[in-house]
Amino acid sequence: MESHELVRRTIQGANHTGITPVYGWVKANMSAAITEAFGSVIAFEDHYRFDMSHIFGGPYAYDTPELNALRDAGAEITPEILLDLPLRDANQEQDYTDIKAELEIYRKQRGRFCYQQTPGIFEALNDVFGIENHLCHMAAEPELLAAVYQKQCAWNLQYIQNCIDLGIDMVHISDDWGAQNSLLFSPQAWREMIYPHHAAMVGLAHDNGVPASLHSDGNIASVLDGITDIGFDLIHPYQESAGLDYQVYLRKYQDKFAILGGLCIQTALGFGRTAELEGEIRRVFGLLQSKRWICCTTHFVQNHCSLEELTGAYDLVLELSGKK
Repeated sequence: MESHELVRRTIQGANHTGITPVYGWVKANMSAAITEAFGSVIAFEDHYRFDMSHIFGGPYAYDTPELNALRDAGAEITPEILLDLPLRDANQEQDYTDIKAELEIYRKQRGRFCYQQTPGIFEALNDVFGIENHLCHMAAEPELLAAVYQKQCAWNLQYIQNCIDLGIDMVHISDDWGAQNSLLFSPQAWREMIYPHHAAMVGLAHDNGVPASLHSDGNIASVLDGITDIGFDLIHPYQESAGLDYQVYLRKYQDKFAILGGLCIQTALGFGRTAELEGEIRRVFGLLQSKRWICCTTHFVQNHCSLEELTGAYDLVLELSGKK
């Protein structure tokens, strides 16, 4: 069975092979060390039989030089300003060149399950407003901000459709909502301002026969029921170190969505505690193996992780996955 089929069945809850799919966010901070040892990051991923690829690329919604010119002129970027700014055309073919190239390498040549990084609603505008200003706008100008969100969502829907047409296997919507112990805003604000747009994006993916995943760091427990109502097929990372409980998942949510995660970069990987790391990997496999789970890092592996520790972790992951 090719990797893309193994992952697809796992997400659906129909993987009866006894094999756990494997992935990891290793490239951002570890590429130099990995390349020195393996020749390339792709060679590392091939060695550890990664089943997925996280595809980046595509256009940005707003014109960055235009925003920077406004800032340089002393303007604060507000909802009013954004409502007057045109969005970039999401249909420029040249903006999708990188996506096409990565699909050629990872999907066509390697048979991996390729999921496309897609802007959410809240996170997509944090770079524009700054997160503190964004939260202030949410509290003080909800109606204006709702109009900005609607504009962003319409752009996102066209972007998503274009990526699906290129052949991606899953729409991966990145939208960080969680702090370490709670949401960054109230569950009511989430339900009123963010939920409808995610429902539209996930609905578009499903209308095209493509699953949709959510990346949100932190504690999102208070909106997990809403996330299942939206219809997300997978959540990354379902962050145990931020208070999300695997036992709650197994009891309440495993028939609703799959998990991509389990190898925590906040508490386990990268701290030089070899025995504890091994125990943690074995514990998570004991809980989640043969469930709707793909073993992956909870975020990008940090640069304080040694290559020796990274390879040791993935040697064990590969052994426990049932692939050997």
